[in-house]
Amino acid sequence: MTTTVDSIDELTALVGTHLGYSDYRTVTQEQVNLFADATDDHQWIHVDPQKAAAGPFGQTIAHGYLTLSLIPVLLSTVIRVHGVRMGVNYGTNKVRFTSPVLVGSEIRAGATLTSVDPIEGGAQIVLDVVVEMKDATKPSCVAQIVSRYHV
Repeated sequence: MTTTVDSIDELTALVGTHLGYSDYRTVTQEQVNLFADATDDHQWIHVDPQKAAAGPFGQTIAHGYLTLSLIPVLLSTVIRVHGVRMGVNYGTNKVRFTSPVLVGSEIRAGATLTSVDPIEGGAQIVLDVVVEMKDATKPSCVAQIVSRYHV
């Protein structure tokens, strides 16, 4: 279920609240290969299923930064902010890749709104985000995501 707010004031009232979870999304080998091409990171644990089958994870895994890059699309089903002209990714305060994302697995993101601070022309928000693989015992990525909304 998506958390929808109509203003920065409504968003501010949610500080400290867990906003919910995204839908699950499957991470495909094609996605991983395209990411490898885009970043020139063709390490065998990502792009060689035969070699990776004998490796430490038993199969190919997604790049950590691919997992991180999926957070905005995952969050689009967690929170929607209306009453703003636009939102932009501003960065991250902390990122950890705590467990590999196996290719073919489903991942989702959960988010807690940590802060909303005024900036010129809008607000800066911080979300604590946890990306988890379906049926895993440990999260795959934990990140503190910073975004800005301009009104």
